[in-house]
Amino acid sequence: MTWIPATDAERGEMLAAIGVRSIDELFATIPEHLRLRKWQVPPGRSQMAVQRILAETAARNDTGTLSFVGGGYYDHHIPAAVDALASRSEFLTAYTPYQPECAQGTLQAVYEYQSAVCRLTDLECANASLYDGGTAVFEATTMAVRQTRRTRIVCHESLNPLYRRMLATHTANLELDIVDSEPASLDGAACVIVQNPSFLGTVRDFSDLAERCHAAGALLVVSFYPVSLGLLKTPGAMGADIAIAEGQSLGLPLSFGGPYLGIMAARQKLIRKMPGRIAAATQDAEGRRGFVLTLQAREQHIRREKATSNICSNEAHCALRALIHLCLLGREGLREVAVQCHAKAEYLKGRLIEGAAGIQLLNDGPTFNEFAVRLPADAESVVERLLDRGIHPGLPLAPLGAGERTDLLVAVTEKHTREDLDTLTEALEQALCN
Repeated sequence: MTWIPATDAERGEMLAAIGVRSIDELFATIPEHLRLRKWQVPPGRSQMAVQRILAETAARNDTGTLSFVGGGYYDHHIPAAVDALASRSEFLTAYTPYQPECAQGTLQAVYEYQSAVCRLTDLECANASLYDGGTAVFEATTMAVRQTRRTRIVCHESLNPLYRRMLATHTANLELDIVDSEPASLDGAACVIVQNPSFLGTVRDFSDLAERCHAAGALLVVSFYPVSLGLLKTPGAMGADIAIAEGQSLGLPLSFGGPYLGIMAARQKLIRKMPGRIAAATQDAEGRRGFVLTLQAREQHIRREKATSNICSNEAHCALRALIHLCLLGREGLREVAVQCHAKAEYLKGRLIEGAAGIQLLNDGPTFNEFAVRLPADAESVVERLLDRGIHPGLPLAPLGAGERTDLLVAVTEKHTREDLDTLTEALEQALCN
């Protein structure tokens, strides 16, 4: 324990204060085979040798796979300017910009991000920001509980099952009644959580549900796909009270699972219930425009059960990338990306279900860039066969109540060419017909 900056006498005092006689006794509950007895650090190497090792390790990653995997995370094109601007040292400040006198650039970026999210969702206020789409579901849930003082949460069938599992984990020690199907009556519910497009890709208008929620005193929480709003009705236009999203599709690479971005926007009446950081525009003593954090305690997590959230870190760099991405695209650019995603998915959908391989479409309604199909064979084995050819056809799913995974969730983005779509169609037909 020589790495602890304390003398033997000081360590003895600390051990006596907690009622143990030695370090070994302190860690006695840890099984012997799990204890680290010494650091096994390899001998030092030169910079050239280390670079060679890292390059060889990186080369083992297969980056040439033609992928159609989605399920909430999508491989969109990221303009080179996003990396160039977001990598500027001015933005790489440490932790949260509490001191406005030395963090005006970061605070303005946060403010502009919030403004962009408000315009994107048609809602009045936004924060910056949450960890990812799944934790945003949890934060919206507790926000609704604080607002309505109710404990019943309704999770709509459209919600991503990964988000539902994350919600269960985060609320495990909270006294909440989480219902997994929409009940006939919403009386007593704090909120209904829906997703558009749904996890299986189906597009719906939840305006009628919003009216039902409000009539029952409940909130409507809409989990949305940011790129889809280039074409689809916004959460605000549907009547949503809170809109949440996974922001990965806005300038963030897949990167083996993160870091990602949780987006949240809400009605003005809910702003004091919002978690995370909120930046605002103001004026200094000389009348000059400036930016500050507002409406939030500096260290809200120290308030324990009275805190509005467990968010105590600043996620603004991921939000900055999303802001730059949206600004580079603009309104028409976002619409063009959405049009391409939808059109290419429709082309692939038609090719797959009209072929001779016996593939059935599972979506009853319209879709955006993702759809589910049922294969006449085990989807996991089909995926394995196509992976050997450098193609990942989608995410295997098990039908409700079935053990075998015969369903496949297929996602298309603007990066896919017609040749890519034809290649997938032909590979699937060969795998299913042989």
